[in-house]
Parts: sequence; structure tokens; C-alpha cells
Amino acid sequence: MSEDKDAKTEEPTAKRMGKAWNEGNIPVSQEVKSAAMLLAALVVVGVIAPWVANELTMFMRSFIERPETMQIDADSLRTLFTSTIWRVGVLLAFPVLVMAIAAVVGTLGQIGLVYTPKKLAFNLGNMSPISGFKRMFSMTSLIEAGKGIFKMIVVGAMIGFLVVPTMSHPDKLIDQDVRVTLKEIHHLIVLVLLLTVLVMSALAAADYMYQRWSHKEKLKMSKQEIKDEHKEQDGDPKVKSRIRNLRLERHRSRMMANVARASVIITNPTHYAVALEYDMDTMAAPVVTAKGVDFLAKRMRQVAETHEIPIVENPPLARALYAAVDIDHPIPTEHYKAVAEVIGFVMKLKGKRAS
Repeated sequence: MSEDKDAKTEEPTAKRMGKAWNEGNIPVSQEVKSAAMLLAALVVVGVIAPWVANELTMFMRSFIERPETMQIDADSLRTLFTSTIWRVGVLLAFPVLVMAIAAVVGTLGQIGLVYTPKKLAFNLGNMSPISGFKRMFSMTSLIEAGKGIFKMIVVGAMIGFLVVPTMSHPDKLIDQDVRVTLKEIHHLIVLVLLLTVLVMSALAAADYMYQRWSHKEKLKMSKQEIKDEHKEQDGDPKVKSRIRNLRLERHRSRMMANVARASVIITNPTHYAVALEYDMDTMAAPVVTAKGVDFLAKRMRQVAETHEIPIVENPPLARALYAAVDIDHPIPTEHYKAVAEVIGFVMKLKGKRAS
């Protein structure tokens, strides 16, 4: 019984999931990030790199073709150096920017923008060698190592499949024009990257689903944990029941006090009881001071008998007033006539008793 009670068999609640996210315990696939960066690398190599190379070639041509036109005084060299660094920096900034954007998108695309101060806080336990050793040889680390080996094997196989046939005839590269050789090498690199991106995308999709599943499995709860969470949210059922009973008892006490000052009790005769109070000088219409059914109706009759309050049996009127009028509210106009007859009967009864 204890094992069943403590077994993590229940799906995590929304509160537990939210707490995990707030603490930075978020499922993130590094393979998705790697695939995004490889895709960016494909764009850089296939599209941006030729443009950057062409721009750098055009910029450097002036130095190679017309070196005699260059001035070698200090100011000219300083200006030339600054302009060269600026031009090369701007051209190289495009690939770096694309790679950085890919890395950010690869992470934000999975979890969105999440602020987790607890994850950023300094934790002395993370610096413990024992903790680091445990993380190094944990199941997660072994899985990550296995994925890394698998990626190296796949990528190595593709490179070997594509590059080895080309390099088997190096004499062709010697005889042809350098530009043709560079174009073929560029085409080969793009092809290798394209195949790598396809393989990594499939691996990233599988790893993304695995990370989500693994995260949910780690957050699974036992039945006792769910009960404890419900108690924490809603309060202990025993305490809530006790509070509800106390409120009901206070409500009944007030009701009985109201019955004691009523002018008349109209009954069903046994199932319903409605207490009416009426003062001709201060009230425009009789007011319902208490009402109840079954046990409460019986208690109202007992209190009325103790305080010698008239009890009038009128089942239709009793049920109608019970359903239509709230406590401490005057009766509606459609019941004036019926209630007036009851009040008149009570007043005559009191007059006879007085005489």
C-alpha cells in the first residue's frame, strides 16, 4: 500500500508545471539549437559567404593591382588600416549576426521568453566536485554522449561519401582553373551542410519530443502529493467542514433569535415554516425574519411555542413565501392579500386573549 501511495503515477498538475518553469526547470533540446545554427551556417556558406568573398576580393584588388598608388606616410597608413578593419568587420558581421540570431531563435522557439531569477541565482551546490561528478556520469550525460557519438558517425559518413570520391582524383584539381576549383569545393561544402541539416533536423525533432516527455515524467506526482496539493490550495476538508458547520450553526442561532421576535409563523404544517414580523406603525409590509424546512421548520415551531407566537397552518402560502422571499426582505405585493388575512386572524386572536 505504501509503495502504491508513493508511486509517481499521476500526471503533473498545472501548479507543479508552473513551479518548475518558474524555477528554470524547462525542457530545452540542444539538438534544436544545433540544427538552427547548422541551418544558419548553410545560409551563411551558401548565400552570404560568396557575397562576402566577392566584396573582399573587390576591396583587396586595389592593393594587389595598384600598390604603387598607396601612400606610406603615417596618416595614410592609419587611415588605410582603419578603413580596412571597418570594411572587413562590417562584412564579417553578417555571418556572425545570422549565427547569433539562429542560436537565440533555436532556444526561444522552444520555450519563449522566460524570466527565471532562481536559475540565475548563485548556488554554491553547483560548485561541489561531488555534484559535478554525479552530473558527469548521470543518465542524462550518457544519453547526450550517445547522441554526440551518433552525430559524429552520421556526419563523418556523409563527408566520407561525398568528399572521398572527389579527393580520389586530385590531378583534376591541379589542371583546372582555381576559380573552378573553389566553386566545386564551395558546392561540395554546401551539399555536406545540406545533408547534415536534414539529418540534424530529424534528430532535433526526435530529441525535442523526448525532452518534453522526459520533463513530464520527472514531474509526475504520487496520489498523496496530489492530495497534499489540493489541501494546500483548497484547505483541509475537515477544517472546511468544521468552518461550514460553525457558520451553519451561527446562521441557525440567528434564525431562532429572529423567530423569537416574529409576529406569526406560517407552516405547511410539518415541512415548511416561515416567520413573519409586522409592526403597523413602522413597517409598510410584513418582513420574513426566518424560514426553514424539515428539521429547521420543527425547531422554529418549538421556539414559537416557547415564546407563545401564533402558528398558522397555510401550506400554499408557506411554500410560496419560502420560495419567493429571502430573509429580512418584505413580502411581494402578490401575497399581500393572503398575508393580510393571516395577520388579521392573528390580531383577532390576540384581541380575544387580551379580553
